[in-house]
Amino acid sequence: MSEQGEWSEPEAVAPAVSAAVTPADAADAARLVAFGLQPKLQPARDQEYAELLRRYREDSPFARLADAVAAGLGLVVLEVSPRAGMAVTAAEDSVFAVRMGDYARRTAADSGDRFLHGLAHLAVAAMAFPRPEDLADDGYIGRVTVNGVDAFVRQACRRLEERADEQGMNTDPATDAPGLEAAWRIWVRRSATGATKDARRLAGSTTGIVGKAAAFLTDSGFLQRTGDDNGGTYRTTARYQLQVRDMAGSAAMAELLELGVVPVTDGTASLLPAEDTEDLELVADAGLPFHS
Repeated sequence: MSEQGEWSEPEAVAPAVSAAVTPADAADAARLVAFGLQPKLQPARDQEYAELLRRYREDSPFARLADAVAAGLGLVVLEVSPRAGMAVTAAEDSVFAVRMGDYARRTAADSGDRFLHGLAHLAVAAMAFPRPEDLADDGYIGRVTVNGVDAFVRQACRRLEERADEQGMNTDPATDAPGLEAAWRIWVRRSATGATKDARRLAGSTTGIVGKAAAFLTDSGFLQRTGDDNGGTYRTTARYQLQVRDMAGSAAMAELLELGVVPVTDGTASLLPAEDTEDLELVADAGLPFHS
C-alpha cells in the first residue's frame, strides 16, 4: 500500500504539467495586448480580437498570462470587456508613456504652453464626466465641444481671479517667469481664436490648444468626433471613461470640479460661478493621459 501511495504522487502533479504555458499561449496573450494598444480597434469588428477577449474572460490561466505580458511592458490593464476591448494605460516608467512635455513640444513652439495643454486635457475630462455617477455608469456617454471647453476654463479662471481679488492676492508676477503664474493668469491672457482677420483658430490660441487636445484624444481612441459645430463636437468612448475613472481621485481633477462651475457643451459662455468653497489652486502638468 505504501508503494502505491508513493507511486501515486507523480499522478497528482500531472495536471499541473499538462497545463503548462505553451509558446502558442504566450503568442496569443501578446497578440491580445497588441490589440489593446490599438485604441480605435473595436472587438465587434475583428473576429480574432473578440475570440481572444472571450478566452481571457473564460480561461483564468490565459488571463493571468496576458496580464503578465501587459505588466512586463509597463501597462496597466483597466478593463477587458466586449465594450472596451483590452483597455490599457501606460505606467509612468513604460516605454508607451506619453509625457506632457513631449506632447507640448510637438504641438507648440513655446515651452510655456506646456501648462496650457495640460489644463486643456484636464478640462476635457472634467466636462466629459462632471459627476461621480457619470464615471460609475458604464452606459454614460459624455459630450464636449472645443468652444465649450474653452468657455468652461475661462469661467473657472474668472472664478479663481475673483477669489484672488477677495483675498488680496491678485498681484502680477514677473513677465519673464511664466512658470510662476497661476493657470488662470496664463489662459485668460491668451486669445481664444488668434489674430487672423477671419478669426480662424490659431494653434497657439486657447481653442487651438483645446482642439489639439481633442484631436489627440480622438487619435488615441478616447473621443469620437461627431460634428463641426462649436469648434468641433465629440463624444466619449468606453476607453476614455476608464481612463478618467482611473485618475478621478487626482488633486487637479478634484480641484477643477470643486470650483462648481456648471459645464455646458454648446460653446456659449453661460457658465455659472459656484458658491464659495475653500481656496483652490490648479496643479501643473495634470493633463490626461500624460505623466509629468
